[in-house]
Amino acid sequence: MLEKTYDPAAIEAKHYAAWESAGAFASDVTSNRRPYCIMMPPPNVTGSLHMGHALTFTLQDVLIRYWRMRGRDALWQPGTDHAGIATQMVVERELAKQHVTRQQLGREKFVEKVWAWKAESGGTITRQLRRLGASADWPRERFTLDEGLSAAVRKVFVELYRRKLLYKDKRLVNWDPKLHTAISDLEVEQKEIKGQLWHFKYPVEGEPERFIVVATTRPETMLGDTAVAVHPGDGRYRALVGRHAVLPLVGRRIPIVADDYADPETGSGAVKITPAHDFNDFEVGKRHKLEMVNIFDRDARTNDNVPEPYRGLDRYDARKKVVADLEAQGLVEKIEAHTHMVPHGDRSGVAIEPWLTDQWYVDAATLARPAIEAVEQGRTVFVPEHWTKTYYDWMRNIQPWCVSRQLWWGHQIPAWYGPDGAVFVEEGEAAARAASLKHYGKEVALERDPDVLDTWFSSGLWPFSTLGWPENTPELRRYYPGDVLVTGFDIIFFWVARMMMLGIHFMGDVPFRQVYIHALVRDERGQKMSKSKGNIIDPLEVIDRYGCDALRFTFAQLATPGRDIKLATSRVEGNRNFATKLWNAARFAQMNQCAPVADFDPGANRQTVNRWIVGESVAVARRVGQAIETYRFDEAAAALYQFVWGTFCDWYLEFTKPILGGTDAAAAAETRATTAWVIRRILRLLHPVMPFVTEELAAQFALPGDRALIREPWPEDPDGLLDAAASAEMGWVVRVIEEVRSIRAQYNVEPGKALVATLVHAAPETGKRLDAHRELILRLGRLERIDLAAAAGKGVIESVIDEATLALSIAAAIDKQAELKRLGKELDKVAGEAGKLKAKLDNPGFIAKAPPEVVDDIRERLSEAETVRTRLSEARERLAAL
Repeated sequence: MLEKTYDPAAIEAKHYAAWESAGAFASDVTSNRRPYCIMMPPPNVTGSLHMGHALTFTLQDVLIRYWRMRGRDALWQPGTDHAGIATQMVVERELAKQHVTRQQLGREKFVEKVWAWKAESGGTITRQLRRLGASADWPRERFTLDEGLSAAVRKVFVELYRRKLLYKDKRLVNWDPKLHTAISDLEVEQKEIKGQLWHFKYPVEGEPERFIVVATTRPETMLGDTAVAVHPGDGRYRALVGRHAVLPLVGRRIPIVADDYADPETGSGAVKITPAHDFNDFEVGKRHKLEMVNIFDRDARTNDNVPEPYRGLDRYDARKKVVADLEAQGLVEKIEAHTHMVPHGDRSGVAIEPWLTDQWYVDAATLARPAIEAVEQGRTVFVPEHWTKTYYDWMRNIQPWCVSRQLWWGHQIPAWYGPDGAVFVEEGEAAARAASLKHYGKEVALERDPDVLDTWFSSGLWPFSTLGWPENTPELRRYYPGDVLVTGFDIIFFWVARMMMLGIHFMGDVPFRQVYIHALVRDERGQKMSKSKGNIIDPLEVIDRYGCDALRFTFAQLATPGRDIKLATSRVEGNRNFATKLWNAARFAQMNQCAPVADFDPGANRQTVNRWIVGESVAVARRVGQAIETYRFDEAAAALYQFVWGTFCDWYLEFTKPILGGTDAAAAAETRATTAWVIRRILRLLHPVMPFVTEELAAQFALPGDRALIREPWPEDPDGLLDAAASAEMGWVVRVIEEVRSIRAQYNVEPGKALVATLVHAAPETGKRLDAHRELILRLGRLERIDLAAAAGKGVIESVIDEATLALSIAAAIDKQAELKRLGKELDKVAGEAGKLKAKLDNPGFIAKAPPEVVDDIRERLSEAETVRTRLSEARERLAAL
């Protein structure tokens, strides 16, 4: 017998340990079953489980468990990412506590320290994924810096280089002046800064009293200006195009060029061009072959390319001096307060500097073409489909991919330099020495490139490197390409695009057939979770409080395509109650001797109520399966919730209590067997989403020879178990009782007061149904009686049910005037709330400033308020006419 109270903590750890030790998550490369493969997006080895992880890994696990039950050879390939910059920072902070820097240690000893940290602390995230119930094939776990993946990385780098798809170039990068490395766009966060907009006057060459005015938020960069741009169609400056301005403080002649980048409607219409310190200006500089003057060093201090008075200054000190000196020369036209977004390094917290430096680049435009074609041809499909456009927009405007980072932790670039700078790109030092010997005709000293590769380079190989590439392994032949990639939209470009480009180039096929893009997890008001807002919800704390199954079911419920998830712990608590409801239903069944029967045939049931629940269980199994297969996790969860809590617990178990307690032994035996049969099916249907509670209950309803629930197949039944007549009949009973209950609740009829109901204009079939189920309707609707009639009496509230009208006599059971007053107050309150919400949406100023998620939340609340207002208004009108 089950314990009286459901305690998630008492069952979760034991079942996970049992599954893992029994190899229940394992794929089988020798199987003749059809493979199904998901590549786990490798979380950072430094990471701890957050709500974004919890969402994406829950959805992946739902898919893996479902397809495993459908008989597929399911591989969920796990692993972690070495997370170059994040991991290096963690270890450097640990060293700082000992007053040691990595420079003092040296590269080799520092990397040893990182490996030691990884061995001791790097397993946190995978342990936490186990708490989430992730059924990954853990013995196959990989790490982006393990030897096999490192060999794959070196081979890819060398082959791309030899095919002239990888090269070294001087271009702008996002430079972090605190960490001294280039960083990717994903590692840049935009911060709103209340700054200023300075308007400077640049003298026109040959006309000392004539100026062209430019505006900037970064005065210090003017020391590196090499042009002024105006729009080709701007008549104000047409005569100046081709002439020169004189750069103040520097004295450099800079051309005035015509370029579409200049906006005639913004400021003066003229814009200063600093190609070495602005990404847009860099492109203008390339178009006009402008000089690129780099004025900063790696610390963002001014270098020797600026006039002597400004050298060696921090960029912000340089700003102050530049402004002061221009003001002294009368060249500042005006200064305006200006709020703008400034990019910052998400790890260092300092403003990043667009910096011109030598880096390694991949020719992404060439690699992108076949990746674009693959999506155009439908070889990879995005779900929801609208993300296809985002993918195209990014891929069709792709820039060279900077793959080098100035770090010590990561894949060191396999390039060696000779004394004269000649480069030898090889998979190992021995091969590089052989190449240099051939080149120089003698042994020379070689120096390896100190940089490491962008983390996205190695993770871009994840779908095939984890399967053994470059070796032609059985796993590679069987599981590539994968079936689906599940990920958030924020890394479509950073990870999905990289995997598409590299997978097609090196494997000749796409890395996955579908890409399911889920939304972000926000707080219950739609706000992004952040430490500064104090609204972060820790998934492990939620699991401790409500159980893992409740959190997983909540994610499935809220995973609506195209909408961010607004997570409230009250919702998780509600789903803990759902698990408790299931537990209590199973316990009720046990208390009533409902046990599975080995040779039970649900198709032979004689009781209408039993034929009905069997058919409903078959129908819901098909709905849930179809929903999961089309990534409508929300629809799957809704169908499961409605069937388990509503159809089975609230209706079927209540309908069958008289049978279980009655004198018809055959009917009672059939009902007990049917109840157990349906519970066993419910547990299978819920298992992909709620694996722990279902596994625990399955053991209580197991037949001899049953395996663990995780190994049981998904229910598949013949159409013969669908009983349309039973469904229609019992569906009618449910609707009648629901309508009676709704009217009672709407008009505050006390529970103890029995009402009289009539069915007006009922068809003969309805009369038969009433005769067959009258006692159920009376008991569950709390009615004194219910009869057929030709017309409704007085003092009744009417409601249409199919062809008949249900008339419920409530006049004597309520205080009409008091109820009218109560409904009026509720209506006024809701109308007031709706008015306030509508006023916000009608305010252009509010709409312009409010974050989109806040506006969406208000629209949602307004819609809900309008629905309630309509319902209350209709109820009041019906009561007034009573």
